[in-house]
Amino acid sequence: MRRQSFWNHRFTRTRIKSEKVQLPEMLFGYILGPMGASISGSIFGSILQSYFTDVLRLDLRFLSRLQLVSTVLIVAANLLVGQLIERTRATAGKARPWLLLSVFTFSSASVLMFIVPFQGIARMVWIAVAYNLYYSFASPIYGTASSIMLSVSTRDSRQRGLLASINSMVGLGVMGTCSMVFPMLVSFFLRENIHRWFFTMLGVAVFTGFTIYLQFAFTRERVTEERRILEGLYGPEDEFEAARQTEAPPPESVPVQRVSLRRQLRAVAADPMWWLIMGVCVLFQWSGSLKNSTMTYYCKWVVDNTFLGSAGAWGASQSLLTMMGALPMALASVLLVPLTDRFGKRKVCGWFLLLGAAGGVLAGLGQGRLVPVAIGVALKCFGSAPTCCLLLAMVTDVVDHVEGRSGIRTDGLTMSVYSSQSVAGGSVMSALFNGVLARAGYDQCTSTALGTAAQNAAVRHVIAGGYIWVETLSYVAAGLLLLAFWKVEKDLAARQKN
Repeated sequence: MRRQSFWNHRFTRTRIKSEKVQLPEMLFGYILGPMGASISGSIFGSILQSYFTDVLRLDLRFLSRLQLVSTVLIVAANLLVGQLIERTRATAGKARPWLLLSVFTFSSASVLMFIVPFQGIARMVWIAVAYNLYYSFASPIYGTASSIMLSVSTRDSRQRGLLASINSMVGLGVMGTCSMVFPMLVSFFLRENIHRWFFTMLGVAVFTGFTIYLQFAFTRERVTEERRILEGLYGPEDEFEAARQTEAPPPESVPVQRVSLRRQLRAVAADPMWWLIMGVCVLFQWSGSLKNSTMTYYCKWVVDNTFLGSAGAWGASQSLLTMMGALPMALASVLLVPLTDRFGKRKVCGWFLLLGAAGGVLAGLGQGRLVPVAIGVALKCFGSAPTCCLLLAMVTDVVDHVEGRSGIRTDGLTMSVYSSQSVAGGSVMSALFNGVLARAGYDQCTSTALGTAAQNAAVRHVIAGGYIWVETLSYVAAGLLLLAFWKVEKDLAARQKN
């Protein structure tokens, strides 16, 4: 009697047997599955800094150095994990085993920063280790594996686009909900009670582990299976199970030459479409990171909050602008599938980005008056929704495009570069903004009750540029690049037809 493979046990075998992506896979693998990690990431993104400074009372200089050094480690970790996934050979695929590992690593790391057993220097060391266990270890493993799952889920570009749209909409919905609910929970219940923080985040960690397991159990790497069968390494899991039941040997393996990192780099470097989509990613995501980090500054010092009754009512202005951005994005997401089916990703993303740029111009010309700014922000967010939902699908399309041209599959390399630039963008843009803001004469001690008079004109222009104009110009550039040069959809359709 042969020993049963680890990947054919009840809890490690995929529940998905269909050759096409169907409802159970969408629901459990791409809606509920990523939800826990999205909740954890949204909480960390919106409240972790406040937790460090207002609850743990950590030194700001220590935090700045920690985050700067960690950025280098995070980028390196994403690149390394991508190559490790690319070299993974398992019946479950190459990315799904890392999702199973993330059930334990991601959920555990997400609670470590809320276990605070020390004081003074020892506390700083503990936080530094816990911070990097999450951002430089657990998060790259889960994030890269989850991103790669989209590219290996199916060869069908339309289904892959649908999965990417669903995945993005879930992330946006979770982020919006957490941004509204968790700050109120902190304000009225958690406050500075470390024990309440710990038990709350422990609950989040348990939920996160459960949902990541759902993502592992209800997904399938059809592209990986296809390549492994062609290479003679193994057949689908059902084939292995049938072989064991009949006491027949599994398919024989044959030596397969692994593709080196150098060959992968040559393959992507020689493809203009790969460079084009990475350029669009940088324009879209880096400018978006700058917008998110400057929104509070804009609502405090640029918006005329007297429209709401008080110059210090910046929180209400920020909530209003957030809502005005979220509702049009939800509307655009509903229209996304029929529009993409009819016109394709290139036209929908390109023209909507130009529409979003028009909204940015309107918001900028509003010069802090709340009504025109809110209308402009709504139009800008409406225009950004298709790219926000489809950008990852376009990245996975270019992986197929590179493979079709060179015969080399570059999921790990491409997704690790994508994840790395996404992470680096926030740090780089924040650093640039802080430097320009300081040079403009930003006053950190002034009161929000003074409204727009609290900061000089140069500071207000810098803040408005960060919140509105940089992203607006980036939308114009990205939209024109897609409309003029993006040819991947046409090439993939022709290749699949042949």
